[in-house]
Amino acid sequence: MKKGEIAVGVIGDTVFPDHGYIEREDGRVLIRHAVPGRVVEYRITKRWGDRGEGTVLRVVAPSPLETETTPCIHTGICGGCLYQTLPYETQVQLKERQIKTLLQTAAGRPFVWDGMFGSPMESRYRMKMEYSFGDAVQGGPLTLGMHKRESHYDIVTTDGCRLVHEDFNRILRATLRYFSERNIPFYHKLRHDGYLRHLLVRRGTHSGEILADLVTVSEGGYQAPPEGSPFTREPLEIEGLMEGWKQCLLALTLEGKLVGILHTVTDSVADAILDQGTQTLYGRPYFEEELSGLRFQIRPFSFFQNNADGAALLYEKVGDYVGDTGGKTVFDLYSGTGTIAQLVAKAAEKTVGVEIVKEAVAAARENARRNGITNCDFIEGDVLKVLDDREELPDVMILDPPREGVNPKALRKLMRYGVPKIIYVSCKPSSLARDLKGLREGGYELERALAVDMFPQTPGAEVVALFRRTENR
Repeated sequence: MKKGEIAVGVIGDTVFPDHGYIEREDGRVLIRHAVPGRVVEYRITKRWGDRGEGTVLRVVAPSPLETETTPCIHTGICGGCLYQTLPYETQVQLKERQIKTLLQTAAGRPFVWDGMFGSPMESRYRMKMEYSFGDAVQGGPLTLGMHKRESHYDIVTTDGCRLVHEDFNRILRATLRYFSERNIPFYHKLRHDGYLRHLLVRRGTHSGEILADLVTVSEGGYQAPPEGSPFTREPLEIEGLMEGWKQCLLALTLEGKLVGILHTVTDSVADAILDQGTQTLYGRPYFEEELSGLRFQIRPFSFFQNNADGAALLYEKVGDYVGDTGGKTVFDLYSGTGTIAQLVAKAAEKTVGVEIVKEAVAAARENARRNGITNCDFIEGDVLKVLDDREELPDVMILDPPREGVNPKALRKLMRYGVPKIIYVSCKPSSLARDLKGLREGGYELERALAVDMFPQTPGAEVVALFRRTENR
């Protein structure tokens, strides 16, 4: 096995999230974006002893599992839907096996596995997309969509995506056409020039309400592209440009209702959207969605599950694990717009949500007021610091952290409260597996767990885990 070697092999075992292994006479090679049974040509990029890591150059032959013959037109280019060539039942079985094995290894002891539950919607389920402006090849025309697989810079226009309602694709096409006709430059991440950064679109599955937010650099932060660029180098007339884009969207025929058109500016060099000011060009700065009998206001950067029907199923399972909360206090940490806290509040004596994003806390309070829920208290701040100021202790603690899991310092502090029961909701099972070890060290054992497929066609899934305290420390 040599670095740079090109070979052909069959992907065997796969592990969460999308890694597989090719067994060779001289060792084992890890392959990312793997489907079991695929025959691939790959290049070895790393080697240590009899282990290596490889990058797929092309698929030589599909897996026997790949029987779906009408995948998305962007298959193999954007790389977002690795499993779309697999029947949905096979996708669920594959992910369940991977996640169960991951948790069994981390737990180190038996626990009850309550199964994996498929999504009610297999396509058109996403309620949010963050598209990027760019080009597909250096010096090429403007594109708007997702990153090409294995690329940090190339953007492919994904106007045929099947994960979203067709209204998303209509808005994407209209926006791309509008700015392409005017030769408006995209923000270049290496040179830090250009104007257009992202298009954020959110749509309620049940309400049909749509929010569109154009993210650009500020007028003061704009720098024209260099000589030889295919885009305009003339000064931009921002007000007129935004008015034209607004009218372009309002002229569209959509199945849903466009309730807000926004313009957000950020001069951060980071690729992630950092809101440094948002202007409402039309309508209101939020859309509404219904979930489990409650109605929620959702602003452009507030967290809300991307799969509404999947979320209803997920939160039903969370409620089952929480159990009887009559007369009890429940803490919902990393509470976002307060979805779980409000659903649990129906039966609890009191619920307290803690969230660091100011916009999300404001939305949570407003959502609770509109839903007539009076026993919810939402606090803005870092979980690590907020709990120091709380004298009351919860009977049940719900953790629904970001993808990277709970900060180790925060996790150690949470365990010192000695709460009898912790419910952990994870959108990245590998982060849960890491935190599981910390919970064990703090005297908590995994009692039972389940998974809900919130992300059909992709390797991702949500996991709900119930931990009980077994020691007094």
